[in-house]
Amino acid sequence: MLYHLLVPLADEYGFLNVFRYLTFRSGGAVLTSMLICFLFGGRIIGWLRSLQAEGQPIRDDGPESHLLTKQGTPTMGGVMILFSMLISTLLWANLANHYVWVVLLVTMGFGLLGFLDDYLKLRGRSHRGLPGRLKLLGQFSIALIATFWIMELAPAHHATHLAVPFFKDLLLNLGWFYALFAMLVMVGASNAVNLTDGLDGLAIVPVMIATACFGLITYLAGNAIFANYLQIHAIPGAGELAIICMAMIGAGLGFLWYNAPPAQVFMGDTGSLALGGMLGAMAVIAKHELVLAIIGGLFVMETLSVIIQVYYFKLSGGKRIFLMAPIHHHFEKKGWSEPTIVIRFWILAVIFALIGLSTLKLR
Repeated sequence: MLYHLLVPLADEYGFLNVFRYLTFRSGGAVLTSMLICFLFGGRIIGWLRSLQAEGQPIRDDGPESHLLTKQGTPTMGGVMILFSMLISTLLWANLANHYVWVVLLVTMGFGLLGFLDDYLKLRGRSHRGLPGRLKLLGQFSIALIATFWIMELAPAHHATHLAVPFFKDLLLNLGWFYALFAMLVMVGASNAVNLTDGLDGLAIVPVMIATACFGLITYLAGNAIFANYLQIHAIPGAGELAIICMAMIGAGLGFLWYNAPPAQVFMGDTGSLALGGMLGAMAVIAKHELVLAIIGGLFVMETLSVIIQVYYFKLSGGKRIFLMAPIHHHFEKKGWSEPTIVIRFWILAVIFALIGLSTLKLR
């Protein structure tokens, strides 16, 4: 909004020229969303608490400590993140850029599904919310729309191609199978972040780390000079997504203020499904789908722990590899304190991010 209001005046008022620059608007986006969280976060939490007399339902089969330490804490804190991020993005982004609207469609659409899931859990006082098949149907429907929109916007030689990291010229033409692959990236990323969101602060910091990486990647991919220098595939217009990334980081920092142990509010599916979907959409746009699996290695690890646990349990007749899945609960059962698990997982997220970013130059 500010871009469209002020940039036309830049020729007359030279100081307004700064609104042309992504770097300036990215800085404005992070500060705006963080400020919104600080100003309205307490009120949002109070509102959520007034609607949720008993807070988020705690799993009976989860770690015993959660029944004591997390009982009564309100959920749906993702509302705070999405509200702050949306307002900041609308203020600072170039709204004529269609990629911005694609990412907002996925983020807010998945967030709405998560909100419905959280609402049903609260109403039924159970950790079972929206039926799994119905949730997946909603996610794939949103991802389908986003995928075909992205394919329509992408350069013709990229539309159905998969870029392979560490190889500068290798593009695999998947044809129409690419649409299914892109949908799986978005839905898979969404549910992977959702599985990771189990301890205070555990999911939000790795999401911010991954988002910062994709803020850089989309900025470089959207700049033909930088893309040519790094030998990555240039995606005209993708750089504007850095605004959304910075808006999310600001909102994430504001949310973390309230989510730091002991949490005053939980993200809930409202936040985790939305933020994972956002990362997936950005990876598809930037042609860095496989790199997302590296940068988001922590989310992959959490997801694999659940898959391995379920299949081993079925094949072995009831035996378990992990004491509990996802894997962060395994370490809780082993006696690790919650802050120890969270901080060590943050460290792993940084390591995965650095490995992922190295693909920008190792080609």
